[in-house]
Amino acid sequence: MSQPMSYSPTPPRSTPSGPVNRALEAVLRLFSVYLVPLGIALFSLVALLFWNSHYVASGDQPVALRLLVEQEAALAPEAALRQLAQVSAIDHYDSRLSEAPVWFAFTTRGAPGDADMVEFPSPHMVAITCWDPYSMQQLGQARRGSAEGALSQVKAGFALRLWNTPAEVLCRASFIGPARLSAVQWPVDQMTLSIQQFHRKSGLLDGGMIVLTLFILITAAINRQTLYLQFAGWLILNLRVGALSAGWDVQWLGQAIPAEWLLPVRKATIALYAMSTLTLYHTLFGSYLSRTRFAPPLRVLQWLCVPLLACAFVLPYRSFLPIMWTVTGAGLVLMTLGLVSVIARSQARVALWFAASFAVTFLSGLAEVVSAALNVRELTGVANSVTAALASSLLAALAVAEQMRLETEQRIAAQAELEHAYEAMPLGLFTLDLYGNFLSTNPALAGMLGDPRMVPGRTRWQQFFPEGVLGQLQELVHRQQNAELEIASRDGERRFLVRATLARGRIEGVLEDITEKTKATEQLRFMANHDPLTKVYNRRGIEKAFELAAASLAAGKPLALAYVDLDRFKLINDLFGHAAGDEVLRQVCGRMGMMLGGEQQIGRVGGDEFVIVMPDTPVRLAALVCRGIVDRLVGEPYQVGDKAFHVRGSIGLIEVSLGMAMKDAVSAADRACREAKANVHEGLAVYERDSAAFHEREAELNLVARLSGPHPTAGLFLEMQPIMSLRSPNASLNFEVLLRMREPDGRVMPAGPLIEAAEKCGQAGVIDRWVLATTLDWIAQHAEQLPNTRFVCMNLSGASLNDERFVQDTLEILGRRAAVAHRLCMEITESVALHDLDNTRRFIEQVRAFGVKVALDDFGAGYTSFSYLKELPADVLKIDGNFVVNINAHPANVAIVEAIVNLAVNLGMKTIAEWAEDAATVRTLAEIGVDYVQGWAVARSQAPERLLEARSSASFITDGQVAQLVRCLDAGVDIEQELFAGLN
Repeated sequence: MSQPMSYSPTPPRSTPSGPVNRALEAVLRLFSVYLVPLGIALFSLVALLFWNSHYVASGDQPVALRLLVEQEAALAPEAALRQLAQVSAIDHYDSRLSEAPVWFAFTTRGAPGDADMVEFPSPHMVAITCWDPYSMQQLGQARRGSAEGALSQVKAGFALRLWNTPAEVLCRASFIGPARLSAVQWPVDQMTLSIQQFHRKSGLLDGGMIVLTLFILITAAINRQTLYLQFAGWLILNLRVGALSAGWDVQWLGQAIPAEWLLPVRKATIALYAMSTLTLYHTLFGSYLSRTRFAPPLRVLQWLCVPLLACAFVLPYRSFLPIMWTVTGAGLVLMTLGLVSVIARSQARVALWFAASFAVTFLSGLAEVVSAALNVRELTGVANSVTAALASSLLAALAVAEQMRLETEQRIAAQAELEHAYEAMPLGLFTLDLYGNFLSTNPALAGMLGDPRMVPGRTRWQQFFPEGVLGQLQELVHRQQNAELEIASRDGERRFLVRATLARGRIEGVLEDITEKTKATEQLRFMANHDPLTKVYNRRGIEKAFELAAASLAAGKPLALAYVDLDRFKLINDLFGHAAGDEVLRQVCGRMGMMLGGEQQIGRVGGDEFVIVMPDTPVRLAALVCRGIVDRLVGEPYQVGDKAFHVRGSIGLIEVSLGMAMKDAVSAADRACREAKANVHEGLAVYERDSAAFHEREAELNLVARLSGPHPTAGLFLEMQPIMSLRSPNASLNFEVLLRMREPDGRVMPAGPLIEAAEKCGQAGVIDRWVLATTLDWIAQHAEQLPNTRFVCMNLSGASLNDERFVQDTLEILGRRAAVAHRLCMEITESVALHDLDNTRRFIEQVRAFGVKVALDDFGAGYTSFSYLKELPADVLKIDGNFVVNINAHPANVAIVEAIVNLAVNLGMKTIAEWAEDAATVRTLAEIGVDYVQGWAVARSQAPERLLEARSSASFITDGQVAQLVRCLDAGVDIEQELFAGLN
């Protein structure tokens, strides 16, 4: 990351010697860079072409051989000599991998008395013994590693010293491998010169290849490139394969290899060379060849390298060579074809040089394999492993040089690109020493900090940032590799994010201006917890405020929560638009906020509903605050433009207890707010911690939990309230089943809270199914005891009617109890029926198919519309009790009930009036023409056993006036006349 700061130093003042020095430097550079290397190259070329070598040997003469292969029985020298006399002379002998010993005889040429040497140059000869054929005296014997007599180990083979020529010699030799036996006669001095030339060439090849290998190894270590490491190993193996061809493999670094190591080393060298060549080949060209047809066979070839190496250590030389020829021959052909494909696909010069290096090695190796396998020795004169080693090494050096050139160009380009990026980067880049001095900066950093003249080593970090920031940064980079720190400028107006790391004793860092980002983040954080219109907390924000305040309850600190609802605020939006309503809401929040202090917070949880959290505030003090809010809300009109609005608010205040959840606290405060709306407490209702409302809420929650449990119907039972006919009171025993629940302590819970809790927890359908099944079972069980029962009313919950599963279960229950289903009358609340008229009509039609009667309950309450009666095929209208109770005190109620009765008559329906509490009410209902009456004037709800003892609903009447009225109704006497007669 560190880059030197770019700046232009002031150029030195020109001096007279300046141009002269520059000219001198140019001349010296011309000589050292161009002329000296060119001169060395020309001098070397002249030496090679025109000058004489000190190591050129001459005078060698091939010697003809008479040769005999020893069969299974060993021959004595005399017997071998006799058989050789019958054999014609030949120039050379090829063993073709035969290891049978060979007897041969030859005659040297020359002037009498000359001392010459006869060389046997075969590197595969392992032993030789020579005799004087006349005296049968042994001239000498030699093996790899030892020699005696006139025989000695010379170059790659052996040599025999003769003190007198011409002479005849008899020899016996043994071979391992594809050996060629030949004999060459040398003058002693020329033989010595030839030996020197052999070792000189061997040394040059070893030295050159090892130096090149060391160069490649150093390059691999510096550049950390495994490719160069592989290539270095391949060069050494290439050297050994070349030495094997030239007979130089008997030594290494001038040291003779022990004779017992020679053959195993040769086999291992060939196997490792094949493996290394294939590995390097795949490293260089595997990505190219993976998409060609050569990939599968090359993969097979890779698998064959392992058994080939094992064979080198297990099999004898004679058996190993055919396997080696087969595998390497196939591999060389396959890799050559792949190489042609690579060259055709890739024009990169590095690949071309590597390919050329491989090509030379492949061709020479292929020539050696073919010549050895087919006995075509002429091929080795053109291309052998020695020439391959030299040529491939030279080409490899060119490839490495080309690779280095490419890497240098890439490095220069990357450096230029990095410098450009460093200068053009929009982020601030810098390098600091551990004392806080800027060592380098880019223009973006100078622009951020507002100082374009930053001097390296003199401009300090503390000039732009507060004291202590540098210490924090230093501590962070020493503690973790990649440190991040958000800081402010010295004047506090801007925010920055620093990312830094410690490298080479310096702090390398990036500075990013996050001022706008910080502002945006703070705005988003504010919007996440605040209402965008009023700027008070939203629901999420006030929940967090409540959780924070509730944590202090454990320490004994009080907490109050207020629920604020604006009365009839919707009219402002409807009449004057939401813009006016929004402005009023803003002013409302402003007025409420003026009454709060400390950590008290407002949250908007609905259109015109607010929650106020008051931590560390006793409920009595909170009540004073809320009373002030109520008064302030209504105190002055809200001015919006040229209009003034009056807004009244109601507040429910509760004292929060330890462990109370937010939703429970808001629910309780909402209930208190609804109570405050009733004007009972002049806009404020307060529930202290032990108030009845909390106990009711707790009881409701317990009931919801109970109904949500595994046994929701446990404790349920039915009571029945008689419904009396006003046409013939003693002729029928009709009733309505009423749901009750028995508490564990024996108390009886009425149906209202039970149904409300069931609807809240989604168990209304379960309750109604139980009531339906229990009612029908009871009717079926006591059908003979209820001969006068025409109908039994059962009220359905609105949640059940809209539950498709309940509807299906109801039809199933009615189907199983079809014998008594016609006695059932299902009551459907008018508001529920209107909620989904189509669904209600479909349900009515389905249950009426079983003979079930349908009553519309609470008719006349809510949003009654006579038009919907045409859509619902109901049997009974059950008049809402609010019109019935105290009907005689309100003439309007009489008129309404009479209108409902007339409507029912015209539609062919019966009417039932509920909440009839006294005889006067019953009499009025009878006069109006109501068909049935239900209420305490007839009877309260009874246990089911009581109904089995009665003959009619009138049997339960205990009020004398109601009983007299019933007698009149039964006798068909005019009610009004009978009553006046009783008064007289």
